[in-house]
Amino acid sequence: MEKIVIKGGKPLSGNIYASGAKNAVLPIIAASIVGTGTSIIKNVPHLDDVTTMNELLIQMGVRLTINDTTNVEICADHIHNPRAPYETVKTMRASILALGPLLTKYGKAEVSLPGGCAIGARPVDIHLKGLEAMGAKIKVENGYIIAKADRLQGCQFYMDKVTVTGTENLLIAATLAKGETILENCATEPEVVDLTRYLINMGAQIKGIGTSILKIQGVKTLHGCEHNVIPDRIEVGTFLVAAAATGGKITINRANPEDLESVLIKLREAGAEISTTKDSISLNMHGKRPKPVNINTAPHPAFPTDMQAQFCTLNAIADGYSIVTENLFENRFMHINELIRMGANITVAGKQAIIKGVKQLNSAQTTATDLRASASLVIAGLVAKGSTEIFDIHFIDRGYEVIEEKLNQLGANINRISY
Repeated sequence: MEKIVIKGGKPLSGNIYASGAKNAVLPIIAASIVGTGTSIIKNVPHLDDVTTMNELLIQMGVRLTINDTTNVEICADHIHNPRAPYETVKTMRASILALGPLLTKYGKAEVSLPGGCAIGARPVDIHLKGLEAMGAKIKVENGYIIAKADRLQGCQFYMDKVTVTGTENLLIAATLAKGETILENCATEPEVVDLTRYLINMGAQIKGIGTSILKIQGVKTLHGCEHNVIPDRIEVGTFLVAAAATGGKITINRANPEDLESVLIKLREAGAEISTTKDSISLNMHGKRPKPVNINTAPHPAFPTDMQAQFCTLNAIADGYSIVTENLFENRFMHINELIRMGANITVAGKQAIIKGVKQLNSAQTTATDLRASASLVIAGLVAKGSTEIFDIHFIDRGYEVIEEKLNQLGANINRISY
């Protein structure tokens, strides 16, 4: 087993490059199933979830080759086992994204109900209702979704709740359905837009890219293509918050400022000086203690739930009071108890965390409870006095590529240790 050890108290300083987006590459890899021929996916991050998705496709019969550290070639012409077994996907919620592609191309799919972080209820009923509206026959038995369809039919479907993976699953399925599909109340996150661009590059006919209404005219076949995955806005946001919390000065290259507008606004409120180019973001705190900022999470383009935990840590050492409101997931304050153990002054009341900033956090032994909670603890360790240990770091490896290497490039003292 491994843990991360951080000796804190040093401002971050320097330059790093953003990795490809985890939440974009997973649906893109799944969507490669619907194409004929080979797709070359570029800027693929080396993450545990990506490895799991690759292994899942290989088990199905997909030919998959990793050319170098960032490029993956995928050919799904000869899938012989359209099944996503529990033992492979139990740690990864994105496994549900295999359902739509398998069903629309091969007419059948058997997918385990997904696992992932225990941050709250994320039901898949919208996925299933949408596919049933397209004519699929679906039943759930022994923890598996079993779906069949001769050929999916276009339909008009309104999603009762904005759902990123639901939008992605139904969008992919509609590309090969007969006739026109209209999906309403779609998620508009940059990762959904990136998936849409990939599908269009494959020959899909999609209108409304980046809006809440997507119109898809089904085609008989799609083809492989080359696609460059967008930068990971959550990774970028996490490093920016880390720099702000430590009073540092950093530049992140190969980043897209437009995808992080709500986060940059809050960092400026916290006292950070932010400058951007088309593909870089620079932050300078001039050694100052951050100001407290109120946060309300909501679907894109509002403040992302995946940045809530990081801002809780920032507010924990800010000069004043703040309120962080989590509107999307009911169990996404599990990091708060760990921050309190490090000296944070935080009270949770329902979906709100009321935070009184303290001048200094103290080192402690901590345990990561989910992916973004792990990031908040890393930031806490960077600002804390002494040596902080973080256990259960498999959560970190699901979503952050070589996080300790990048932080050490910025002057941090962080090490991965076997025990």
